[in-house]
Amino acid sequence: MAESSARPTAALYVDGFNLYRRLLEGQPQDKWLDLEALAERLLPEFEVVAVRYFTAVIKPLPGKDRNAPQRQQAYLRALRTLPRTSIFEGKFRVDTRVMPVHPVELLADGSAKTVRVKKTEEKGSDVALASMLLVDAMRGLADCFVVLSNDSDLVMPIRMVKEELGRQVGILSPVDEKRSSNELRQLDLDLFRRVPVSALAECQLPDELSDEHGTVRRPEKWSINSEGPAEARPSNQ
Repeated sequence: MAESSARPTAALYVDGFNLYRRLLEGQPQDKWLDLEALAERLLPEFEVVAVRYFTAVIKPLPGKDRNAPQRQQAYLRALRTLPRTSIFEGKFRVDTRVMPVHPVELLADGSAKTVRVKKTEEKGSDVALASMLLVDAMRGLADCFVVLSNDSDLVMPIRMVKEELGRQVGILSPVDEKRSSNELRQLDLDLFRRVPVSALAECQLPDELSDEHGTVRRPEKWSINSEGPAEARPSNQ
C-alpha cells in the first residue's frame, strides 16, 4: 500500500487585540488581512483546517474616529466569507476611572494627585481563545494547535494542551524575538515563528467580496495608498 502524502493539520487561534497592537497599528494598508492566507503563508507544512479569530466589537468614542466601528464591521463581514474562519466576539468596555497622574505628583497631604479618565478594555477575548483552544484540542480538531499572540496570559491553556492533552502546540509571534514573551518561549513548543511584516501585505483580501447581504468593500482609509494614521484601539479597526 502506498504511503499517504497528506500533510499534518493545524488550527490557528488569532488574538485580534494583540495582532493589532503589535503589527497592524499604524499600518492601515495592511488591516484588510486575509487570515487564512496568512496561516497558509506561515504554516506551509500543514493543512490549515480552522482559523479562529477573537476580537471585540468596538464603540464610537467622543473625540475619536467615529467611522472606526463601521470599518471593523466591514472587516468582520469580509472574514465571514472565508470558509475556514470563525469569529468570536468579546466585549468592548468603557469605564470612568480615577487614576494617579504620570509622572507622580504629591499633594500637600502626601497623597498622589489623581485624575478622572475613560479607560477602554477588551473583555472576554482571552477567555474565549483559551476555551476554544482547549475544546478543539480535546476533540482532536487538528494535529497542531497554533496561537498567534504574544500574550503571556495564554501560557496556561497552551501548556495544558501540550502536557495534559498531548497535542502539538506552536506560537506565531507578532513581535521580534527580543520582545517576545519569555513565558511563552519557555513552553515546550513544537513550533515558534515570527510573523514578518512583509507577510501582511502579501495576504490581503480582495478589495470587494460578496456575502448574503451584498458587496463588502475594503474601507477607503485602509486602501493600499492610504497614509492616514491608525488609532490605538482594540483589534482590527
